[in-house]
Amino acid sequence: MKAYNVAIVGATGLVGQEFIKALEQRSFPMASVHLYASDRSAGKKLYVGHKEVAVKETSPESFHNIDIALFSAGAEISRYFSPIAAESGALVVDNSSAFRMEPKVPLVVPEVNPEDIKWHEGIIANPNCSTIQMVVALYPLHKVNPIKRIVVSTYQAVAGAGSAAMEELTTQAKLVLEGKNVVPHVYPHQIAFNLLPEIDVFLDDGYTKEEWKMVEETRKIMHAGDMAVSATCVRVPVFIGHSEAINVEFTAPITPEEARHILVHAPGVKVLDDPSVSLYPQPWLAVGSDNVFVGRIRTDISQPNSLVMWVVSDNLRKGAALNAVQIAEEAVQRGWVKTQK
Repeated sequence: MKAYNVAIVGATGLVGQEFIKALEQRSFPMASVHLYASDRSAGKKLYVGHKEVAVKETSPESFHNIDIALFSAGAEISRYFSPIAAESGALVVDNSSAFRMEPKVPLVVPEVNPEDIKWHEGIIANPNCSTIQMVVALYPLHKVNPIKRIVVSTYQAVAGAGSAAMEELTTQAKLVLEGKNVVPHVYPHQIAFNLLPEIDVFLDDGYTKEEWKMVEETRKIMHAGDMAVSATCVRVPVFIGHSEAINVEFTAPITPEEARHILVHAPGVKVLDDPSVSLYPQPWLAVGSDNVFVGRIRTDISQPNSLVMWVVSDNLRKGAALNAVQIAEEAVQRGWVKTQK
């Protein structure tokens, strides 16, 4: 088997560290691994395969002899460095929002649209975390009974905003329990013991950019440009693990039993659905798992041909790092990665 020279950009962040874990756990064929980050993180050392690897500052020269570059360093960094990496001959899998809606850049969830990888021109976009888990759960049903409309409400963990947000939740929770004042920094309001229906910036139509991402990314991934999608995205005081309440209208009637049967056999999905013993997906149970968990599947009594379900996933793994590594695996297995000479 060929082995590949891999670069991780944004290696010291939450997703960057999950990149390392996923590559190791899945025995990705690496000839070498190179860790990059900002100048503030340069010089730090991280363990890769029981060996310490020094983190270097990202530069245009970082991608010489790199076969695969995994990016998790923010849209601005990706817009600058991803084209440089691709021009150097690397296959870029970018976790930021920089290229997701570019017509010539595939937006891929391997369980849904792996064939789109083939038409990449050096860069492949990793979708938004909340979008990934939703399409993994819905696409197996869509293949059998085409979806007409999706209404989703998300309950998104603070890890989606980075390590500073996780620290803020910890600090605020302690202050509130001690009866002290809280001054928010990462979020516009207190997140401890609170909910914030604001993720990313607000757009002119009243939706947030996170909600817009779920709409447009779902359509692109599922090749369903006319699909009706509406999202409300909420930040909740959970450290890791996004949850979603999804109402789905199908073209034809479908029962919860039929949906469960389809999802039990779907790749990347684990069904936890037995209300008699309070069995349903929960964020803390999803942490560290590669699965998208689905439960509380029931008939939507307000709309014909519709179901309601509850979907949970680790947003740092399947919602980010794991999906990117799976894209790289798929490209490797299908021979769509060029190795450096």
